Amino acid sequence: MSDPAPELATRLDLAVAAAREAGQLTLRFFQREDLAVERKADNSPVTAADKQAEQLLRRRIQGAFPDDGILGEEFGEETGTSGFRWILDPIDGTKSFICGVPLYGTLIGVERSGASVVGVIYIPGLDECVYAASGGGAWYTQGSAAPRAARVSQRDRFSDAVFLTSQLDSFYSRGAHQAYLELERAAYITRMWGDCYGYLLVATGRADVMVDPIMNVWDAAALQPVLQEAGGVYTDWSGRPTIHGGEGIGCNRLLLDQVLAITRPYARSQGSANQ
Repeated sequence: MSDPAPELATRLDLAVAAAREAGQLTLRFFQREDLAVERKADNSPVTAADKQAEQLLRRRIQGAFPDDGILGEEFGEETGTSGFRWILDPIDGTKSFICGVPLYGTLIGVERSGASVVGVIYIPGLDECVYAASGGGAWYTQGSAAPRAARVSQRDRFSDAVFLTSQLDSFYSRGAHQAYLELERAAYITRMWGDCYGYLLVATGRADVMVDPIMNVWDAAALQPVLQEAGGVYTDWSGRPTIHGGEGIGCNRLLLDQVLAITRPYARSQGSANQ
């Protein structure tokens, strides 16, 4: 595998370092009895850890790449002039975080010309990280271990596959609960090891399929380059390789058609406006 282009490699280096730093910051708040939880307008939870982690990420990015744009879940968008846009989710899986469950992560994606070209998934509570830039492969490390290549599984039958999702009620909220039932019946094992941790499991071959009915662009941006460079795919429910579809499938290429046979009838009629 060739090295990524220099403009991607430098951004990947910063993304990995910043994700680790922001993720470690969240651990200062993790499992604290005095953690204050607010509810946003959409009723989703947010904490000081979310806000401080995103502020840290923004400072690091602005210091290194002042002409790049930034979009973050907590503090909105700052436009840039370079053609690159960083897309940040400081805590993906805040519901797990506030319950003291370590299956949450810090996500950083970098978009160029509408496509995500750099992605980092960092799980602070487990110190696991998977990252990629287009053309440079996907890499996994835990703790101080040396990085190793991340590869999706080669399982080719859904009846043998491990299927993951984040939250069952999200299928119901968009009228797609039948899709969940069909996926569960078709798979060998179903688990709710969700949010970005599920996609890390797919990218490293420990699970085979991850499906989410509702995704914001900051949930998706880091996932696409990681899964693609690991030999897999990230698409919407109709099979389009996009981070802007408002829904997501991450899996190996051998299983994609079997998953799409279930999800396509429930796919959104057009892409999401979550940009």
